[in-house]
Amino acid sequence: SLFFEMPAMFDGMKLAAVATVLYIIVRSLNLKSPTAAPDIIYQDTPLNLYLLKSCPILTKEYIPPLLWGKSGHLQTALYGKMGRVGSPHLCGLRMYLPMQDGATATFDLFEPLADHHTGGDITMVICPGIGNHSEKHYIRTFVGYSQSQGYRCAVLNHLGALPNIELTSPRMFTYGCTWEFAAMVGYIKRAFPQTHLIVVGFSLGGNIVCKFLGENQTNQDRVLCCVSVCQGYSALRAQETFLQWDQCRRLYNFLMADNMKKIILSHRGSLFGMSSSKMEDADLSRLYTATSLMQIDDNIMRKFHGHGTLKEYYEKESCLQYIHNVTVPLLLVNSSDDPLVHQSLLTIPRTLAEKKSNVVFALTLHGGHLGFFEGAVLFPQPLTWMDKVIVSYANAICQWDKRQSPCQATGKCTSSRGET
Repeated sequence: SLFFEMPAMFDGMKLAAVATVLYIIVRSLNLKSPTAAPDIIYQDTPLNLYLLKSCPILTKEYIPPLLWGKSGHLQTALYGKMGRVGSPHLCGLRMYLPMQDGATATFDLFEPLADHHTGGDITMVICPGIGNHSEKHYIRTFVGYSQSQGYRCAVLNHLGALPNIELTSPRMFTYGCTWEFAAMVGYIKRAFPQTHLIVVGFSLGGNIVCKFLGENQTNQDRVLCCVSVCQGYSALRAQETFLQWDQCRRLYNFLMADNMKKIILSHRGSLFGMSSSKMEDADLSRLYTATSLMQIDDNIMRKFHGHGTLKEYYEKESCLQYIHNVTVPLLLVNSSDDPLVHQSLLTIPRTLAEKKSNVVFALTLHGGHLGFFEGAVLFPQPLTWMDKVIVSYANAICQWDKRQSPCQATGKCTSSRGET
């Protein structure tokens, strides 16, 4: 009888193994997690109520692809590796701007492919994520969609991020340096005196644009609104969370450090070899052994702008002390399952939206870090929820601004402010 029981026992073990695997899949893919509309924090102002009415995408549930879309890790990995599905090949103009310290800022300019629905001249000024540029898939997808909706787009290429462009001074992009973004915005304002601006920042770019707008009130001239997606708000608080293993943050830290290392080493001739360089040979040898962003920031990044300590670098280059000065309408978007942005950091945008009437904070349940894919079961659609939200919000702001300022046809209007 034991002989007959053996296959049954093996079947039971197989069944238990399958059940265990299924359980792990369901847990890791978060399949039991519900879908929901984003949590929206805002004050009841006429503008905010108009925006929520005009952007139904913000109040409807965001439905990620069924099989893998509820995993923040997979959303993040897909954005990182695959980028976007069928991202368009764009036709733009690469612009070069000499900076005061000898550096050369570059950005790509894309003209609109249709008339804007308001009849106005509107330019999206876009700041990508860490070490990113206009050739990244998620940027190309967003720009292609914005062009089709009547927006001119200017995309900053972070200093040192484009592999085929040499640095002309011993300096590259940092966490919060706004010089290159300011140069691009200045160029756009001079080249297109009639245009109004929509400011958009992704991840690290979100920190840079919020800091730029808050640094000086004149930086907000002709700006209709700002959208920041998936930024972490406080580098000082974020770096503590990057040492933790939950949500595999320590692994992501290692991978991002590796990427930063490659970018820095690809420019080592300019960064370490020039006579005006602030770097020493010891910094280069420490870079080779670095395994975290903090080590790279401490050995290399903080020295570009002469910060004495890592703490000073993070405090000075964070938008946290500037974002309160932003008075134009500001949409802050984050995802609860973003493996790079710890939940504790999200009290910052939440509190800001509760205190300031020009700020709307949208927190999704799913989306990962710059993922926000949509789709039925397995295959995501080319356009993401994120692309649609930014353009929908921008469209509503432009429509509101047109209704507030009938004199805009003359081109003499200043943009309306969102704060009461």
